[in-house]
Amino acid sequence: MKRQRKVLSISLPPEIAREYEKLAQKEIKNKSQLFREMFSLYKEKALKEEFFKIQKYGSTTTRKKGILKEKDVEKIVFSGR
Repeated sequence: MKRQRKVLSISLPPEIAREYEKLAQKEIKNKSQLFREMFSLYKEKALKEEFFKIQKYGSTTTRKKGILKEKDVEKIVFSGR
């Protein structure tokens, strides 16, 4: 049977390690659960930042090209179909 988890090792400064352990106890989670949760939140944040970056690029580009309304975008998108 294939293993469902992979063991990782990380090193932390002692103070951060103590804070991490305290946080896990406070949240009533083991350190692995807490890490998985923290990692998921980090990924979600990174995806949101990427989305807003792309959205800003699109907004800037459309303004530069004089595309100001959603109807203009639809016209361009559907004109080639």
